[in-house]
Amino acid sequence: MARIFALPDVGEGLTEAEILSWHVAPGDTVTVNQIIVEIETAKAAVELPSPYAGVVRELFAEPGATVTVGTPIIAIDTGASDTSPHDAGPLNAGPPAAGSRSTTADSEPAPASPIGEAGPSGRITTLVGYGPQAATVTRRPRKATPAAVPPTTGGPLPQAKPPVRKLAKELGIDLRSVPGSGAGGVITREDVQHAAHPVGNGAEPVTGPGAEPVTGPATGPVSGPGARRQRREPVRGVRKATAAAVVSSAFTAPHVTMFVTVDVTPMMELRAQLVEHPQFREVKLTPLAFVARAVCLAVRHNPEVNASWDGATGEIVYFDYVHLGIAAATPRGLVVPKIRDADRMPLRELALALEELASAARQGRTAPGDMLDGTITITNIGVFGIDTGTPIINPGESAILALGAIRERPWVVDGTVVARQVCQLALSVDHRVVDGQQGSQFLADVAALLTNPALSITF
Repeated sequence: MARIFALPDVGEGLTEAEILSWHVAPGDTVTVNQIIVEIETAKAAVELPSPYAGVVRELFAEPGATVTVGTPIIAIDTGASDTSPHDAGPLNAGPPAAGSRSTTADSEPAPASPIGEAGPSGRITTLVGYGPQAATVTRRPRKATPAAVPPTTGGPLPQAKPPVRKLAKELGIDLRSVPGSGAGGVITREDVQHAAHPVGNGAEPVTGPGAEPVTGPATGPVSGPGARRQRREPVRGVRKATAAAVVSSAFTAPHVTMFVTVDVTPMMELRAQLVEHPQFREVKLTPLAFVARAVCLAVRHNPEVNASWDGATGEIVYFDYVHLGIAAATPRGLVVPKIRDADRMPLRELALALEELASAARQGRTAPGDMLDGTITITNIGVFGIDTGTPIINPGESAILALGAIRERPWVVDGTVVARQVCQLALSVDHRVVDGQQGSQFLADVAALLTNPALSITF
């Protein structure tokens, strides 16, 4: 008996995901909880485990395809002849997200069941979302869906990496018709590009030391000047979510940005002392940790920056906690995971939380829930050698602080010009919530705490 596994809602009401890569192929034997596919949502990359043990019968989505929640993505032949309402259920108890369901051909979804674990029979709950239900497959004829790739001639899919398959789909190339020039007959990006624009089809090959390879579908006639030195990428995943968020924020919240230049030499001297202290020897203590601590302390005196404008109710919501967002650049784009209750953490705990957050973000393993419900954000543009900028506030928040590069610069101390460690801070605020005086006082408090860390005792 074949069972269908549909794309679950991996949390927080996400409606779609892109198939990044399959870890299995038709004919493969899979076990319960074996990772079968990696997907990318608008918030993070997620690996999905198999809810069943059996043999893969069919994959319903190619790498690079964007699939909506509830769409079947794989059929697994379990060999079972009976069904049980306890074979599979959602990890998150309660009703499914609106519009999401896991389906098996003609069967209706079973009610959600509570959290469970694998038992001797191998029956488990799914990792996330509204999981697949057990039922015998009596498949209806599937509706034809438009695709960029022309009908195939049958046979197994040739060997090619997921990005190459994605490119072939965008260019409308059937990989079964492309000879592979890579090791072992693997199809390369160049093979697909050549199949899309072979010499002799009216287009002249681009040659010479200044030539750029085709890296995506041509945006105009392939014979036109410069037509083969362009590429287009679909806007999806993290980039799509980021674009929507910044547009919403920039054209909804009236931004005001203010700047201050700070002598952080005392902070850097304290850091040098602490890294030698036994309590901090195993901790990556960065300047960002000191700034995060200063922000949390300064919020106590300036609660307006840790608030949110609720236009629907005509209210300003003030938070008695700090869920501190840290903007992180990742290979998939900008994400802003949160440190929950950062205001309750001492410096060492904050530093550990920042290190864990950065590691998860670099690996693309930030959980979707970790990027929700922030109250104020820090963006560390100094790591790129940038001195300052005008950051855009995250939707739902009222302030974001940009930390610039720390550099040795001439500074006047007691009437004498000396070399000091200096950086710039830039604070953008939602002027509906934060007045100029309130934002300026908050920024001055953060600067004072970095210039004189001993002030933290009085905050």
